[in-house]
Amino acid sequence: MLSSSRILPSLLVCIAFFFSTATYDGLHAQENNDMLDDGVRLMAIYSANYDSLLNSYYLRSYHDHTRRHDYRATVDDFDRTPDSVIQRRLAALHTVIPMTFNSQVRSYIRMYLNYISERIDVMQSLSDYYQPLFEEALNRNGVPEELKYLPIIESAMNPMATSRVGAAGLWQFMYYTGKLYGLEVNSVVDDRRDPHRSTEAAAQYLRDLYDVFNDWTLAIAAYNCGPGNINKAIARSGGHADFWKIYNYLPRETRGYIPAFIAATYVMNYYPEHGIRANRFSLPIHSDTIAVRRDMLFCYVSEYIDVSIDELRSLNPQYRVDLIPASTGRYTLCLPTDKLHLMIQYEDSIYVRTADSLTVAPVEVEAYQPRSSAKKSHGTKGKNGGVHVVRKGETLSSIARSYGTTVAKLRKKNNLKSDKIRVGQRIKL
Repeated sequence: MLSSSRILPSLLVCIAFFFSTATYDGLHAQENNDMLDDGVRLMAIYSANYDSLLNSYYLRSYHDHTRRHDYRATVDDFDRTPDSVIQRRLAALHTVIPMTFNSQVRSYIRMYLNYISERIDVMQSLSDYYQPLFEEALNRNGVPEELKYLPIIESAMNPMATSRVGAAGLWQFMYYTGKLYGLEVNSVVDDRRDPHRSTEAAAQYLRDLYDVFNDWTLAIAAYNCGPGNINKAIARSGGHADFWKIYNYLPRETRGYIPAFIAATYVMNYYPEHGIRANRFSLPIHSDTIAVRRDMLFCYVSEYIDVSIDELRSLNPQYRVDLIPASTGRYTLCLPTDKLHLMIQYEDSIYVRTADSLTVAPVEVEAYQPRSSAKKSHGTKGKNGGVHVVRKGETLSSIARSYGTTVAKLRKKNNLKSDKIRVGQRIKL
């Protein structure tokens, strides 16, 4: 019987069981090929999430700068490595969760070395960015730090990843499980894709699962297939509460989930020992969040603080449209640290512009145009960049769009303390 301190997490995980499904769909194959088929399916999902990740703002130029790696050399090196060496390396990690080594784990390590060898640049660069966030949330909730590697097998660390069955985000939350843990999901906002909120929810969910099973390996397995399937496997095994003793009674996809987790942990720590060299690239590690008090459109944030809309989308993947609906709840905006002072300076102007667009005079927001392709306007060009004479009905924003620049730059160039301009005023470009 559960103690009173464990009733709430037990209820949460039981409710979650009814509303969640396994992250991955099963494939039908002959019994003796189950593990191979599950591994191929898992790697296919990983590859799909990884390929989607490369479309994000910060990774579009990745292939232009990466070095190519011969994955065959890595796999050949692994094949020559004795089991005793792999087992000793896993034991040296000093993890709370047992890093069991067996034939299943070895097969998954081999697969991950194969698939990750040419992707290690991205995985390590994303680790530099996300893992401090993961570590903080996991430690705060009393969850072993090594679970920071779980998003590798869940989503390839892609916050925009979505599974066939609708699981979303870095931690692949299903809709109802996310709701149970306080994640907002609607037509405008999807907190499952918010790295901060989804990580906190995942840490709480994992802790609740541990409070039910009192075993971290079973908690991880339950994260994949639901606590109900774990309880069924325990019952069918004769009451054994050990993952490897209930292994044959688990859903097929969950049998491979723990070996995959151990394999990902091994590869992320020991890839150099197999001849792989990570060529890290720059990500916006120096970013911070600011509370948003009123509705805010990305187009105006982009204009005033000189951050592209694509970059705003990449830093704030939880917003399904380019709008933060702050009038309906508590929301934040993530920005590069060096832009926070501009956000504070122009915050009120952005609120006013957004309110006008949403309620007073809705307008179609034009995309940013580089100077070379900007629309022709009635300004005169000179060696100092030119001058624009303000006409009736023009605003500083419309002038900025016409010349392919930003409001912030025009204000700085003309020493303007506000957005107010008058007809006949000369604006330096």
